[in-house]
Amino acid sequence: MSEPIVVVGSINLDLVAATKCIPIAGETVTGLSFRTFPGGKGANQAVAAARLGAAVSLIGKLGADAFGIELRNNLIVANVDTDAVGSVSTSSGVALITTDEDGQNAITVAAGANGHVSPGDLDANLDLIHNAGILLTQLEIPLETVERLTDIASAHKIPLMLDPAPARPLPPSLLERVDWLTPNETETCILTGLPPGELGESSLEEAAQKLLVAGCRNVILKLGGKGCYLALSDGTRQFLPAYTVKAIDTTAAGDAFNGAFAVAQMRGEEPVECALWASAVAAISVTRAGAQVSMPTATEVDRFLEEMRSVNAEP
Repeated sequence: MSEPIVVVGSINLDLVAATKCIPIAGETVTGLSFRTFPGGKGANQAVAAARLGAAVSLIGKLGADAFGIELRNNLIVANVDTDAVGSVSTSSGVALITTDEDGQNAITVAAGANGHVSPGDLDANLDLIHNAGILLTQLEIPLETVERLTDIASAHKIPLMLDPAPARPLPPSLLERVDWLTPNETETCILTGLPPGELGESSLEEAAQKLLVAGCRNVILKLGGKGCYLALSDGTRQFLPAYTVKAIDTTAAGDAFNGAFAVAQMRGEEPVECALWASAVAAISVTRAGAQVSMPTATEVDRFLEEMRSVNAEP
C-alpha cells in the first residue's frame, strides 16, 4: 500500500459511563464505572486503519486544552500522521457516552474544535489529499467541508467513503460524488425516508436501491450485530451475517469497519472480501471497552478468523 489513507474528520475525548441500563429522559441511574478514551469518528477510523498496518494521515482540529495534547499524543503513538491536524483556541471535541450491560450505547457529542474544520483546511492540504489512495470522512465536522472534500475527490478521481453519522438528510449533489456510503440502520432510515426502526430484512434491498438511485456508487448498510448488506454498482446484492461474539461495548464498531474496509480496498481485495474482513475487525472491537483502544492489529484479526474457521469446522 504505497498510497496513504487520508481521513478528514473529528477528534474527541470520550467520557464513558457504564450503567445497567441507559436512562430515559428525566431518569437518573447509578453508574457502575467511568473511564475516558480517545475517540471521534475521524480519529477512530484513522487509528483503526493504522493499527492494521496502513499509512494514514488525518486532517482535523484540536482545541488548545489538555484534552488536545492528550488526543494528539495518542494519534502519534498509533502511527497516525498528525501534520494536518491543526489547533484552535477553543475546547477539543468531547463525546458523552453511556453504555449498558448489553453493550449498547447512547452518545452526545459536543463538537468543539471539530466545528472549525473548514474547506480552507482542505485547500491547505491539497497535496496530501491528491496523493491519497482513498479518502474517509464523516459528518462530525461542518457539512460544507464534507461537500468540498467530495468536490476534490470527484475532480481528481480519488475514491471517497462517507460514514453519514450523525444521521441527517444529505443533498443529492453530495451523495452522487460518494463511492462508498456506509450508513447504519438509523442513518439509512433518515436518508431514505423510511420510518425509524422499520429497516427489516425484507426492506434492505429497497433501502440500498434508493441510495444507489440517489447517486452513490456503492452502498454498505451496517446492521450492527446482524451483519451488513452490500449493494454495489456492479449489481452485487449480498447480505453478510455478523460474526458471533459477546459484545461489551459497541462504541466505534462502525468506525472499525470503515477503517478496515479501506485497508482491504488498498490491498486490492474484492468488495465482498473487504466487507468480510472489516466485519471481523468490527467484531473484535465490540469485545473490548472504548473506541480507539478497541481496534485490533492485523495479527489479532488473523487469529480471530482462524478461531472462527475452527469453530465452524467442528461437527
